Amino acid sequence: MTNIDELKSTGLKATIPRLKILEVFQRGTQRHMTAEDVFRVLLQENSDVGLATVYRVLTQFEQAGILTRSNFESGKAVYELDQGEHHDHLVCLDCGKVEEFFDAEIEKRQHELATARGFKIYDHALSLYANCTKVQCPNKPVNPRHLS
Repeated sequence: MTNIDELKSTGLKATIPRLKILEVFQRGTQRHMTAEDVFRVLLQENSDVGLATVYRVLTQFEQAGILTRSNFESGKAVYELDQGEHHDHLVCLDCGKVEEFFDAEIEKRQHELATARGFKIYDHALSLYANCTKVQCPNKPVNPRHLS
């Protein structure tokens, strides 16, 4: 399926800004991106897409199910392609790097806890915030922030 067909299947017109923004996410050089990240990439490519358009398109893509939005500690919305597979996030407090993970045992325990309390989980988002312990972490800033 082409990008044009993918957009049309969600009810969105295949405009140049939408196609360019979709391509930024499909390239996969950075999986979790803020609107500003997307705008920066488009600027580097000399694309004539404004920041307001980026915000509008990201919201449209989220509503259409193309992207999912997360709000990590930074308070900024971060978007990623919705590929239909559930995963959770591990967020570095030192540099903000986000790593995805899936753990069947964690998923099982969450459902057991919900059931024991009389709930059935419809959806959830788990984000773990931690400090990087890698001595040679390429993302670690000079003065890392460590929380107790």
